[in-house]
Amino acid sequence: MKSLSVELLLACSAVGAGGRTAFSYRRTRQSNQTRLSFPHVLRTSYCFRSCSAALSLMVEVEDKPEFDIDKAASLVKDLRKTFNSGKTSNYEWRMSQLKSIERMIEEKERDITEALHKDLSKPGFEAFVAEISQVKSSCKLALKELSRWMTPEKVKTSLTTYPSSAEIVSEPLGVVLVISTWNFPFLLSLDPVIGAISAGNAVVLKPSEIAPATSSLLSRLVEEYLDNSAIRIVEGAVNETTALLEQKWDKILYTGSARVGRIVMAAAAKHLTPVILELGGKCPAVVDSNINLQVAVRRIIAGKWACNNGQACIGVDYIITTKDFASKLIDSLRYELEQFFGQDPMKSQDISRIVSSSHFARLVQLLDEDNVSDKVVFGGQRDENQLKIAPTILLDIPEDSRLMQEEIFGPLMPIQTVEKLEDSFEIINSKPKPLASYLFTNEEQLKKDFVQKISSGGMLINDTILHVITLFINYFDIWKDFSVIEAFPKGNKSP
Repeated sequence: MKSLSVELLLACSAVGAGGRTAFSYRRTRQSNQTRLSFPHVLRTSYCFRSCSAALSLMVEVEDKPEFDIDKAASLVKDLRKTFNSGKTSNYEWRMSQLKSIERMIEEKERDITEALHKDLSKPGFEAFVAEISQVKSSCKLALKELSRWMTPEKVKTSLTTYPSSAEIVSEPLGVVLVISTWNFPFLLSLDPVIGAISAGNAVVLKPSEIAPATSSLLSRLVEEYLDNSAIRIVEGAVNETTALLEQKWDKILYTGSARVGRIVMAAAAKHLTPVILELGGKCPAVVDSNINLQVAVRRIIAGKWACNNGQACIGVDYIITTKDFASKLIDSLRYELEQFFGQDPMKSQDISRIVSSSHFARLVQLLDEDNVSDKVVFGGQRDENQLKIAPTILLDIPEDSRLMQEEIFGPLMPIQTVEKLEDSFEIINSKPKPLASYLFTNEEQLKKDFVQKISSGGMLINDTILHVITLFINYFDIWKDFSVIEAFPKGNKSP
C-alpha cells in the first residue's frame, strides 16, 4: 500500500472527464487532518474542484499488480481456450462485438476527444476527422461486408482434376497481438482490432504508455463494452511489452519505430510468428514551380503541421524544390502558416503539442545541431513547459545532419534545393524507402518519371496524406489464413 500526501481544499470533490466521479472514498476527520481511503482507484486523470479552507489529505493508493511473463502466459492460455472453443469464429459473435464497438464510439465520443486532448492537445476537429471518424468508417465497413468476407470463394480447377470443384475458405489465425503507438492512439489501436475481430480471432491490444489518457480510456471501454474472454487490453511499458513478446502468438502487428520493430521481429522469430511492422520513414514532397502555389502550400501544411503537428508517419518530412523557386515557396509557406495558426502559433488552439518531454528534447537536439541551427528561415520558437515548438522551416541543411538522416516526427520542415527537379530522385533514393512520397507538378512527364523511379509505400500527386483515406487498408485480410477445401467431384459428397 502506498501513501501520497496531497494539499487539497476542504469540501473538495474529485471529478474526472465529463464531471463524473473518478473514484469513491471513505473520509474520517481527526483534528486538522482528513484521511481518505481509496479501495478502488480507477486509472484515469482527475482534478479536484470546489473550495474552502486548505487541508492536508493522506491518499492511500493500492499498488498495481505486476504483469509479468507468468501472467502473460496465463492470459494467452485463457484466450487460446476461448478461441479453440469456436466462439470467435461464429458470425453472430463477430457482429455483436463490432456493433459494441460502434455503440461505444457513439456513446463515448466526448471522452475519446478529451483523452486525445490530454495526451497531445489534439484539436477536437482533428481528433474527429483523423481518428474517431476513421474508426467509425472501419467498423461500418466491417459490419456491411463481414458476411461476404466469410463466404467461401469458388476457384477454378485444372483439367486433370475434372470434374472436381474447389473453393477458398478464410480461417481466423488464432490469438493475435496488436502493439499500438501514441501519435494516433485511438485509431491505430482500434482499427487493427476491428480487423482481428472481423476475421474471428482472439486479440490482445497493448496501447502506448506514451499516450496514458487514451490507454486508460481504452482499457476501461474494452472491459465495459467487449467480450473480455476473447478481447483484452494490457496497459504498461517496456516490462509488460516484453512479457507479451515472450509468448507464442499467431500474428503480431506493431506500429512504431524501426528500433522497436527489430525487437518485435526478433522476439517473434523465436516462435516463427508472422509479423506486420508499420514503421514510417522520411516522406518527401517534391514541389515544381508550374503549380497553383497557394493550393499546394495549404495541402503541404495540412499534411505536416495540421496533421498532429508533424507527428505522423505519413506526414511530409522534408521538401525538395529548385533553387530558383525556393524563396517564393518559403514566402507562401510563411503567409499560409499565419492564416492557419495565427501570428503567434505558440498560442494556437488548432495545433497539437509534442507528446512528451523526451520527444521535445530530441527535436530540440535536431534543431540545435551544428550547421543546422543557423539555417532556420522561419519559426523556431519553443516552450518546454507547454511542450510546444512552432512550425519551423529550414533551408539547405547538410545532408549528413541528423535532421536529414532520421525521421523528424515533429514540426521541423527542411527544404532542400536542387538545380532541376529530376535531381530530387537521387536524394530520395539515397534514403530508406519512405512510407509515402508526394509530388506537386502539372508536368505529365515528371509525374510518370516520379512514379517509375521512386519506390514508396504510398504515393500521391498534387496532395498529401489523403491516400490513406481513399485507399482503405482492409485489416480483415491480414488477420486471416487461407485454406483450400479438398477438391471432390461435382455431385458427390465430400469424403
